[in-house]
Amino acid sequence: MLKIIPNLHPIFVHFTVALLSIAIGLFLIAWIIGNKPIRKQLLTVANWNLLLGAGFTIITIAAGWFAYNTVAHDSASHIVMNIHRNLAMITIVIILPMAFWSWKHPQKIINPILLVALLSLLMTTAWYGGELVYRHGIGVMSLPNTEVFQGPIRPEIDDHNADNHTH
Repeated sequence: MLKIIPNLHPIFVHFTVALLSIAIGLFLIAWIIGNKPIRKQLLTVANWNLLLGAGFTIITIAAGWFAYNTVAHDSASHIVMNIHRNLAMITIVIILPMAFWSWKHPQKIINPILLVALLSLLMTTAWYGGELVYRHGIGVMSLPNTEVFQGPIRPEIDDHNADNHTH
């Protein structure tokens, strides 16, 4: 396990979100353009992104399950962790059959309503993951001490946290 982070979930989750978002976007573009010559290429790339995204989703869920059971947290963050976990489980239940169907029918477009629903679910799951890190500090090994300045720049010059910038 890498010592720079407490678990590998944050690494894999970015591949899942990126690959699946690209896949969904490409499927929607292929649907919008109709039967233009580039549609076949768009569907090929969309399918590859969907299949790779589904594979990373499996790895991401496994790493997330490990993180869920090992990171220190309080009762407030536990509620958000449960929501994030439940949304992730719903997401994988949709992604895996969708990827299998797409693999079997590589030149067909997945229903656009299902694609938008999946993207919404994926983004909501990611938002709750961000809440865990940025609002609750889950998985963060240390937070900066903002009370004591320890940098090479003099505090009177370092005004990037000031309320009123006069640049």
